[in-house]
Amino acid sequence: MIKKINLLLVFIAIIGSLYFVFTKDERLVYLLKDLSIILTINALYIIKKLFKLNISDGINFIYILFIFMAHFLGVTVELYNHIYWFDKFTHFLSGVLTGFLAIYILVKYKVDKKITFSFIYIIVFSLAIASFWEIFEYLASYYFNVDPQKVALTGVTDTMGDIIVAFLGAILVSISYYFEYKENHTFIVKRFINNI
Repeated sequence: MIKKINLLLVFIAIIGSLYFVFTKDERLVYLLKDLSIILTINALYIIKKLFKLNISDGINFIYILFIFMAHFLGVTVELYNHIYWFDKFTHFLSGVLTGFLAIYILVKYKVDKKITFSFIYIIVFSLAIASFWEIFEYLASYYFNVDPQKVALTGVTDTMGDIIVAFLGAILVSISYYFEYKENHTFIVKRFINNI
């Protein structure tokens, strides 16, 4: 089921980006923005094949879902410009998804630490990813003379807001992880772990 969802999201993103390439503004930065989805949404698959890695469908889904939301819907379809809360929602989702990625790393590499370490690791890992993303956006604005961080409009407010909502998403996953293990319940986190 997850494989089919992954393929559907990839298909929609590629066909959609090609549609926008042929129907929108032809300035180079817009063509690159719309065409780059083809590479980014398939990057994990390419890495998997190049390095012969065994990446689960669940991790692939996390990656594809985030790229679909952030890159295709946010940038290509321009929901960031049309729905005021979409940017914050996407960054919150990134905190949740990178929280699950952190759990995947803990389980896959059998990091046998106390529950408190895992709780903190999930949050720190997600914050690191959120920070790297904001650095990437800053470099994009510097080299391509665009303003994805809305610095001209908000100063650092947009960047800090993005990091804060990603932090909240990571906390949600971390708390769920903590209580599922402390209280020995099976909800989302343990189901995710059982499918790794």
